[in-house]
Amino acid sequence: MFGSIEMIFTFQFIPTLAFALVMICWFMFAGVFFFRKTPEAAPEQKRERVSILGVALQGVAYAVAWSIHRPAFSPFRAFNQSVEIIVAVITVTFAVVSVAIVMAAVKTLGKEWSVTARVVEGHNLATRGPYRFVRHPIYTGMLGMLLATGLAISYWFALVGALVVFFIGTIIRVRSEERLLREQFGPEFEDYARRVPAMLPGVY
Repeated sequence: MFGSIEMIFTFQFIPTLAFALVMICWFMFAGVFFFRKTPEAAPEQKRERVSILGVALQGVAYAVAWSIHRPAFSPFRAFNQSVEIIVAVITVTFAVVSVAIVMAAVKTLGKEWSVTARVVEGHNLATRGPYRFVRHPIYTGMLGMLLATGLAISYWFALVGALVVFFIGTIIRVRSEERLLREQFGPEFEDYARRVPAMLPGVY
């Protein structure tokens, strides 16, 4: 009897712990944007309004992952305990690494960070920090948080649907931002874009 109770507790404890750690990462993720020390704003030169559509689609992707969820604190699939532990570790790793990437990216951008695509007076092309590895590390971090959220609370089909919507929104945002950067920096940005992937090394 006690053995079966212990197995049930262990089985439920793993997804619960993963969910709790992902939620902590979500608070940290939000804090990067809402509680950061805001640098002095620079005058805006140009903004790409179409990027708002990309922002909206990314928001829809998160809404799908959060709203179409499986029973609370249940595992992603009916795996054995060893696989369940591996999935939990992957889930939390996605969340922790994503927060770290976003923190570094926002710090690198400083006054140039914006929700929608824009260039400001004295705009510099970011190639330091996480921008050495991908051109849009904030979107890489956002993708990681979406994956972590889906693995922690969503059904697999909801996560797949959310990823599709997220990538559509992200492609819109990437193209909007890079249109401005090409106009602003010309050959300098073209050289950077040839050397550094957009969001996922070896994929996109």
